[in-house]
Amino acid sequence: MTREAIVARLSAQRVLPVLRLAGAQETLDAVGCLHESGFRAFEITMTTPDAVALVGALVRERPDSLIGAGTIVDVANAEACLSQGAAFLVTPYPVRGVAARCRAARCAAMIGAFTPGEVATALEEGADVVKVFPASTGGPSHIAALKSIFPGICLCPTGGIDHEQIPAYLQAGAAMVGAGSRLVDRDALARGDRNAVVANARRYLQYGA
Repeated sequence: MTREAIVARLSAQRVLPVLRLAGAQETLDAVGCLHESGFRAFEITMTTPDAVALVGALVRERPDSLIGAGTIVDVANAEACLSQGAAFLVTPYPVRGVAARCRAARCAAMIGAFTPGEVATALEEGADVVKVFPASTGGPSHIAALKSIFPGICLCPTGGIDHEQIPAYLQAGAAMVGAGSRLVDRDALARGDRNAVVANARRYLQYGA
C-alpha cells in the first residue's frame, strides 16, 4: 500500500483511536471492541508496555486494519516499529529523520506540531500528515488558522477531543482527528462490559467519509 493510500484510509475513517492503556492485554481488548464497532485503523503509543511487540501482534491479527505506532521520539523507535509492519508512525513533535525512514518503508508519517514554525518543520521533514497536539489548547480556531497559512495540508488534531467536538474540528479544516481517553470507556472495559465499550466508540464513527 502506498503512503497516499494509507492517508486516504485514515482520512476516510475520520477518527483515529490513540491507544494509551496500562497494559498489552487491555490494549488488545480495546482494539477488539473498537474493531467490532467499525474501526479499521489504530495507533498504539510507545508508552504502552511491550508496545513494539504489540504492534507486531496486531499487524498479524488484524490484516484488515492499519496498525500504527505513536509517541515515536527517535529513529531507533521508528525502525523497531517499522520492522513489525507498522503502516504509519506518529510523533508528538518534529523528530528529525522519522519521515525519511517512513518514506523508505512506504509507511505514512504523521509528524507532531503546534505552532506554524513547527508545522513548517514537519513539512520540510516530509510529513504526510501533521498531528496538531495538544488540540484542546488551541481548539478548532487554531486548526482554521493553520489551514489559512498551509491550505493544502492534511491536519490531525489530537488531544482532549470528544465526539461532540469532532464536527467543529472537521469544519475548521482537519482531515481527521485523534481520539484517546474519551473514545475507550475504560471503566466499562475494566468490568468486561464489551457492549458499552462498543456503543461508546460507535458515537465517534458517525462522521466517517
